[in-house]
Amino acid sequence: MPIEFELSEAFLRSRRSNKWHLHPSGVIPAFVADMDFAVAEPVQAAIARLVAGKEYGYPRREGDSTVNAAYVRYMRRRFGIETEAALAQPINDLVQGTFAAILAFSEPGDGVILHVPNYPPFREAITTTERRLLPLPMHDTGTRHVFDADEMRRLVDARTRIILLCNPQNPTGRVFSREELQSIAQLALERDLIVVSDEIHCDLVYPGRAHIPFISLGADVAARTITLNSATKSYNIPGLRCALMHFGSAELLARFQRRILPRLLSQPGVAGVDATIAAWDEGQPWLDAVLPHLDKARHHVIDVLAAEIPEIRCHLPEATYLAWLDCRALALQVPSAFEFFLDKAKIGFSAGETFEPTATQFVRMNFATSRTILDEILARVIKAVRSR
Repeated sequence: MPIEFELSEAFLRSRRSNKWHLHPSGVIPAFVADMDFAVAEPVQAAIARLVAGKEYGYPRREGDSTVNAAYVRYMRRRFGIETEAALAQPINDLVQGTFAAILAFSEPGDGVILHVPNYPPFREAITTTERRLLPLPMHDTGTRHVFDADEMRRLVDARTRIILLCNPQNPTGRVFSREELQSIAQLALERDLIVVSDEIHCDLVYPGRAHIPFISLGADVAARTITLNSATKSYNIPGLRCALMHFGSAELLARFQRRILPRLLSQPGVAGVDATIAAWDEGQPWLDAVLPHLDKARHHVIDVLAAEIPEIRCHLPEATYLAWLDCRALALQVPSAFEFFLDKAKIGFSAGETFEPTATQFVRMNFATSRTILDEILARVIKAVRSR
């Protein structure tokens, strides 16, 4: 069945999504990581079976019917890595997993290294639990964003406990190379650090790049790594609330469970589990159709901006369906680029300052929509900039 890439704006607004109802009706949303596409047929079929059978009670799950087992099959098929179902912990969402890992493996006042700019809940997980944010900047080389391994080493002090890794990186769209990941792994081994690796965008990687799961760097690295993953971003099912924490060793899981009792972790519901299993087991053909569409969209965004508004700088994302737009050269006479585009273009981007407090002249753009809507977004941005 063909993927529906041209869902109309009227249809999108008819649904009860936060994306299309946060702003007034005249604003086109391009912020939250939610794709404007119909879901994969196996996912829809799994939900339909639940409805048809009126299966709303407590489910009985054993063997292959668990989300843990589906994750093992997924990691083997996608990355050739053997994982253990017993070392996985289903949870409601990955933000919950981030908070839980920080609480389990650090104390108030301990340091957590985090690339900046960053997905806003990462910063919240560090600061609201009274840990110290140790920011590791992503430097713009002119062609991509990179971090300095020596700068990372200088951040570590006697109370540094965790490296919070997001790979592929949100919002810059970087896919970290093996060399970059090995520099993180070596530091973690030398300084006895825990690595919390959010890999939720790992399926959304474009030609020329490859995702390297952090646990694949060696048994000693895996033994101190918690991988966070979910089918929600790749398969466009965030409202179904199902995610997973995978611990690289039994000892690491035991340490976690001594601090975070299982009853403190909310469990995914039956619909989220069934949808996730269907996505990981049967959704690859859908994803194979989506990625070329996103690939064309990312090139289109970069090409149009370069030709029409070269003052807005943006590097071609290596992964995700998110673009990090640097609007500093526009010299906007407003507090933030987000406010300018919301007011003048009626486009709802993600505000740069939510990813890094000083990034007021940046916005993050979601380009996972139809070509019709994407062209309207770009046309409004161009008109607003030219009419300043």
